[in-house]
Amino acid sequence: MSPLERVARMASGKAVVVFSVSGCCMCYVVKRLLLGMGVGPTVYELDQFDDDDEAGGGGEIQAVLAHLLAEGTGGAGGAKNAAGVPAVFVGGKLLGGVEEVMSSHINGSLVPLLKQAGALWL
Repeated sequence: MSPLERVARMASGKAVVVFSVSGCCMCYVVKRLLLGMGVGPTVYELDQFDDDDEAGGGGEIQAVLAHLLAEGTGGAGGAKNAAGVPAVFVGGKLLGGVEEVMSSHINGSLVPLLKQAGALWL
């Protein structure tokens, strides 16, 4: 299985999925926001993956995420989020990195997305 296929499979498994690195402050911000809203995201800490895994370790997954984030923002997000984390998927679809998540939260579109994905009930 390619790293891209692995990301797609992992992202579609739960209502909200966060790809993170344990020491990343922006990843922490996104996880705290979601937890504070009552969402229990599935979190994959990529620095804890085995890079010798034939299906693609954390480094390969992170490279795929950086590419997806750059595509999703018209290339602009790639420079800002070259690390590829945090990457947040809601309902199996890429929402984006920290800027997209915070922007969605501020403009009021995050809660409806979370409700539609089944991550929030109120």
